[in-house]
Amino acid sequence: MQSLAESGEGRESRETNWWWDLLQSLVVAAVLALIIRAFLFTPFWIPSPSMEPTLYPGDRIIVNRLAYRLGDPRRGDVVVFHYPLDPSRDYIKRVIAVGGDTVEARNNVLYVNGQPQPPASYLPPGVVYSDFGPVKVPANSYFMMGDNRNNSADSRVWGTLDRRLVIGKAMLIFWPLNRLGLIR
Repeated sequence: MQSLAESGEGRESRETNWWWDLLQSLVVAAVLALIIRAFLFTPFWIPSPSMEPTLYPGDRIIVNRLAYRLGDPRRGDVVVFHYPLDPSRDYIKRVIAVGGDTVEARNNVLYVNGQPQPPASYLPPGVVYSDFGPVKVPANSYFMMGDNRNNSADSRVWGTLDRRLVIGKAMLIFWPLNRLGLIR
């Protein structure tokens, strides 16, 4: 009789340990997920066509929050940032010029530091630039443009982007699966 009582207690103890182990595992997983999302990689959803044909409305992407902790955004990077006129909103655009550069468009040609920029492979056909600038980009700031330049509210509208508003570098499209791939 005593051995049956002991085995019942042992079973109860094993069940308690199983639930305790499961709870600990769930708490650790939740803490790790929060840390990864807050400091390493964050998913974002693309709501507008301003980055077509690189990104389409409904695309879901992963943003690397560490990318600019050790370095600065470079020309050509696709960056997610807090919108300068309403930091509660997040935007995504491409870096066209960095602090110290001068940007302007004349006669449908984009110039950075006086040099005409060749048509990039990521631009849709038929891009038309309205004349603007020249704009001198302040230190620790960036001139941002959407790839769909005919349909993008970007630095031509709201000015340059302060470095402090940068969230991270857009790295990967993970949804829809037929568009899975790195963002270039």
